[in-house]
Amino acid sequence: MLHRAALLLLALTACQTQINTVSSGNTVAETPAERTSTSRRLLLAYTATVEDVPAGSGPVHLWIPLPQETENQVVHHMSFEGLTGREVADAVHGNRYWHAVVEAPEGEAISVTARFDVTRRSAYVDLDNVEERPLNDGEMAEYSRYLTATARVPVGADDPVLAPVLADVRALASAAQPHVVARAIYDHVIDTMTYKKTGTGWGNGDTYWACNERYGNCTDFHSLFLSLARTEGIPARFEMGLPIPLDRVAGDIGGYHCWLRFWLPGAGWVPIDASEADKHPERREQLYGQQPVDRVLFTVGRDLRLGPDHKGDPLNYFIYPYAEVDGVAWQQVDHSFSYRTL
Repeated sequence: MLHRAALLLLALTACQTQINTVSSGNTVAETPAERTSTSRRLLLAYTATVEDVPAGSGPVHLWIPLPQETENQVVHHMSFEGLTGREVADAVHGNRYWHAVVEAPEGEAISVTARFDVTRRSAYVDLDNVEERPLNDGEMAEYSRYLTATARVPVGADDPVLAPVLADVRALASAAQPHVVARAIYDHVIDTMTYKKTGTGWGNGDTYWACNERYGNCTDFHSLFLSLARTEGIPARFEMGLPIPLDRVAGDIGGYHCWLRFWLPGAGWVPIDASEADKHPERREQLYGQQPVDRVLFTVGRDLRLGPDHKGDPLNYFIYPYAEVDGVAWQQVDHSFSYRTL
């Protein structure tokens, strides 16, 4: 009995060592300033179903996003049932997608279920190490893609809609250093926007919507932050994934969640979640520089393209399955997500 207990302890120690020593994959590298504390291992099920495709039409292309490999997230295993596909890597943002092709559909629903075994670690960035300087030329070049505009995220101090908001942020900031400005943007977004999902127009991650309507979901909150930060020369990247409740060990996942990271000299990529801070004011400080294990990261960036077979418009963001029939975006695509904590 003692021998079996010792072997079990040794196996658990080896498993934990493996989890703690896996390095980051092909995404933007995290910085040494980040350290991790708690972790959570999850089994995710992601089902995508393409419906109502007439027999004889096609080809049908189906894409689903894959969870990221980062300093705070390890993907131990992936499996796919129902279709044969292949993994596609994105050189721009480091995203990974799974892509399947059905050349001659038979008029029946086309479905795949992916299962992911993922360890998620909490993130913490030590903001005491921030350097009191703007970005240097090398940093500006390396993170240039996180300083430019996208279709729904304008950048520019002379933008007529963005300029008044930017003036309010500059009045709030006590200094011009990036870390001071970034905190002023975070506070301004939370203080001037409300998390709610009523009517139509919210949920597209549109900075103009956020400026004019002052409410929305996580995409709207973080698009406004992106526009303001990038205009002020602070690289910021949009991150999209699935929320995993902390108060339940298993269940269905109703939809996506997004957050972002911005770059500070001396600190690296700082995680924030402005929309959750608005919903939970008691977590406002925690969600600036820290990230709990209540999410799994899938994709980074906006205006995404999924490889040479993607013929339609770029995707505003990518978490739900995407399909094309005869090179045209197909709207009849259903999805479901669930999780179980190990």
